[in-house]
Amino acid sequence: MSKTVIIITGPTAAGKTALAIKLAQHFQTAVISADSRQCYKEISIGTAKPSPAELMAVPHYFINSHSIREEVNAATFEQLALQYASNIFKGNDTAIMCGGTGLYVRAFCEGMDVIPAIPPQVRDAVRAGYEQNGLTWLQETLQQRDPAFYAVAETQNPARLMRALEVLEATGQSIMVYRTATPQQRNFRIIKIGVTLPKEELHANINRRVDMMIADGLVEEVKSVMDYRKHNALQTVGYTEVFDYLDGNATLAQTAENIKVHTRQYAKRQLTWFRKDPATTWFDARKGEEVLQWVLKQKAGQ
Repeated sequence: MSKTVIIITGPTAAGKTALAIKLAQHFQTAVISADSRQCYKEISIGTAKPSPAELMAVPHYFINSHSIREEVNAATFEQLALQYASNIFKGNDTAIMCGGTGLYVRAFCEGMDVIPAIPPQVRDAVRAGYEQNGLTWLQETLQQRDPAFYAVAETQNPARLMRALEVLEATGQSIMVYRTATPQQRNFRIIKIGVTLPKEELHANINRRVDMMIADGLVEEVKSVMDYRKHNALQTVGYTEVFDYLDGNATLAQTAENIKVHTRQYAKRQLTWFRKDPATTWFDARKGEEVLQWVLKQKAGQ
């Protein structure tokens, strides 16, 4: 029987974790997280990691595996996740992957382009330029210096634009030079499942989760990583808003509301990303048994 990785994607707060654990328990296997922030030991509340009980229910990979002092990216994840899958396949024909970081999922499925290492001083200079001059500066700089990239770029995504500018500064070449259109072939089967909820329910889940994060000590968690506030993992929803609060720019109530709004926007972007993949079959996240039966049929017909 061929080896299979079942990938569960979808927006934040939809119920991916519970479904992943249900499937992992059925197949007596492990879960590989495909979340770009849950790997960091120091940040748990704002990343909505699985609970201690959930982590004990089945083995998990790529959760609490790194320190915030380390730089982890999609290329790192590709290599690690392939190794995790290989480890799981030594004793099981099925592995579960679960997470909402679309680039990480794509890296695992199709491979990542090899881009030269960026010197820290180049990265720091680009980030400083963005912090001083904002998104418009990034957009105008790349539109002028790398029009081929800019024509196909996610122009509202500062992380992507900074990455492209870093490569340009470090190598003198467009990031497009390092992109190949040929996906890697994997020696295992991939089944992709997308789960979501009706918009009202998803938004209610998000709002409830943010309130719980604040109550559980999100502000204290953010204070504890203040020295790393320029780290990529902290340039994200839940952390940037609390940094703003700690800088005295918002009340705690405004901060909570900002996190809710930005998380809803993030969930919408996640849905847009994952829905572009025709290989993903979508389900209501509440219908776990229906998902399991569908997966069993897919595996039986392989």
